Amino acid sequence: MSMLDKLKGLVKGHEDTARKGVDKAGDAVDRKTGNKHKGQVDSAQQKLNEQLGSQDRSTPGDDRPPQN
Repeated sequence: MSMLDKLKGLVKGHEDTARKGVDKAGDAVDRKTGNKHKGQVDSAQQKLNEQLGSQDRSTPGDDRPPQN
């Protein structure tokens, strides 16, 4: 079992929390580096979020207008 498989197993069921952690870590790196590597950080964040799977957009607080 690879390290990525182990991480996926640990994250399973907690994707939203992991996604928030990825965003916070990327923001912290951007602050520490003065946004010198913002493009690379954003790319890494995007790839990690893709590995976590698609975000469930049916939860309250999403950006979609209410349906009648």
